[in-house]
Amino acid sequence: MYYPDDTVEEVRIRSDIVSVIGSYIRLKKTGSNHMGLCPFHNEKTPSFSVSQSKQMYHCFGCGVGGNVYTFIMEYENYSFVEALKFLAERAGINLPEQEYSAREKRQVDLKNRLMEINKEAAKYYYYQLKSDRGQASKEYLLGRGFTEETIKAFGLGYSNRFSDDLYQYFKSLGYEDEFLKQTGLITFDEVRGGHDRFWDRIMFPIMDIGNRVVGFGGRVMGDGMPKYLNSPETAIFDKSRLLYGLNIARRSRESYILICEGYLDVMALHQAGFTNAVAALGTAFTELHASLLKRYTKEVLLTFDSDSAGIKAALRAIPILRDVGLTVKVVNMEPYKDPDDFIKALGAEEYRKRIDEAKNSFFFEIDTLQKNYNMEDPEDKTKFFNEIAKKLLYFTEQLERNFYLDAVAKTYNIDVNLLQRLVNRLGSMGYKNEVSKLPYKSSQGKKNSDEGIVKIQKLLLTWLTEEPDLFNKLKTLLKPEDFADGIYTDVAKLVFEEYDKANEVIPAKIISCFQNIEEQSEAASLFNAELLGEIKEADRQKALFDTIYRLKEESLNRQSLKAIEENDTQLLQNIIRDKADLKKNISAILK
Repeated sequence: MYYPDDTVEEVRIRSDIVSVIGSYIRLKKTGSNHMGLCPFHNEKTPSFSVSQSKQMYHCFGCGVGGNVYTFIMEYENYSFVEALKFLAERAGINLPEQEYSAREKRQVDLKNRLMEINKEAAKYYYYQLKSDRGQASKEYLLGRGFTEETIKAFGLGYSNRFSDDLYQYFKSLGYEDEFLKQTGLITFDEVRGGHDRFWDRIMFPIMDIGNRVVGFGGRVMGDGMPKYLNSPETAIFDKSRLLYGLNIARRSRESYILICEGYLDVMALHQAGFTNAVAALGTAFTELHASLLKRYTKEVLLTFDSDSAGIKAALRAIPILRDVGLTVKVVNMEPYKDPDDFIKALGAEEYRKRIDEAKNSFFFEIDTLQKNYNMEDPEDKTKFFNEIAKKLLYFTEQLERNFYLDAVAKTYNIDVNLLQRLVNRLGSMGYKNEVSKLPYKSSQGKKNSDEGIVKIQKLLLTWLTEEPDLFNKLKTLLKPEDFADGIYTDVAKLVFEEYDKANEVIPAKIISCFQNIEEQSEAASLFNAELLGEIKEADRQKALFDTIYRLKEESLNRQSLKAIEENDTQLLQNIIRDKADLKKNISAILK
């Protein structure tokens, strides 16, 4: 869906962010900003800052941020267009009719109709569960300990025994066969014609983060196979991009998200008060799932089944989750199989204790590995420590590796220096060449080594947007390309463009240039960096000089590598000259 940029900007300008956010949470004027308790995580001390001058917000506790559109999208579970319409109506602005190409219109119409028919199917399944036909399914759910409130909250239903029941209902509503073939709810063959994909199953509506039904999961009550059946992929349903329960869990005030294996476990946890639980949709955990979770949390706790299949699933998920930068822990549910059984037996408080005691994912891997070796056998014991040493090579940051070395040495009563030599020996034998393929690389080593330059870029972008005079001084020295790749370069380009056009920068306008909430939040963080505490003018000037020098030096280093790779001697000589004159040039500009 498309609206002109001028319309989007008009709605934003006429939707004062302090007024909008102030209608949801209590804000108090503190200095030049307004502060309040963050609505996106649980906190007792206000760290949620709203800037009237920048027309943006940023939470210094959980890191979320953005402009007025971002806030409405996050708080209300709205899409961008829904947020735009909401704010336009609030501001009294009549939006122009949208224009689509023929292809775009067909896609929009198809998705809207699929949303409509899935909602209709969910209502029909729910009605069936409440009827005499669904009595056995309802008794099964109540027998599993689920309350009427939980059944209603998750919108559970029943697909009855007649294999064309839903099909006939849809035909009575006027839906044509050609469209029904695209819904994933009806299948066709030459013998039976149209018939239901789901029948005689408990039905679980699957919702996207906007609380819209996009598909279904169906569970048999007896021993039929398959035990679970999901909707096939459609224009609105891709199970590799969806997590059951995330539409509710994303609103939780907990600092972490629980990942379990199935629909019933999610429901059991939510009913027990753990409304931050989600599950994959009967498929292996994917990088897309991990990236989706990263939008809403920094830490996940795996609470998979405690049997061998659950342990294998956890071991597969851990590197995927860590690879996107999430902290991962594992909840021990023994002697019970899953969260549902555990809570029924010991209650929510005991489960909370298990959460508090959740094990670091690395030590879970090591403990699981140890079970494959006889620690009384010297040969097996040697193999075990060799495997540990290989895993320790995953950590490319020396300080972090040393912490794990010490902990492993204490846990398994081995001399830390001996273990260190073993790690070094394996590294020198070539295992270190495999580090780039291993799960701890991208989330630890690269992240830590780049942390300084990241902070510098954020600080400089904040200064540039707040001080037009500083930009005018630096524009002959700095270019957008001097900032690292990715969102830093993108934001820098937009900052430079805005100064060239209007000699001022409105951060909220720049944030609107990014499509998804994660990018908007990250862009917002680039306009909120600051030096800690009060600082004298002389010290600030030194900090400014050091910041510009570090950024430009890093940029010239990158250019040097490129010149060497391309064997460009002239470019390399120019870069060397620029580096030699860098301090002098910065000093002259900042006078």
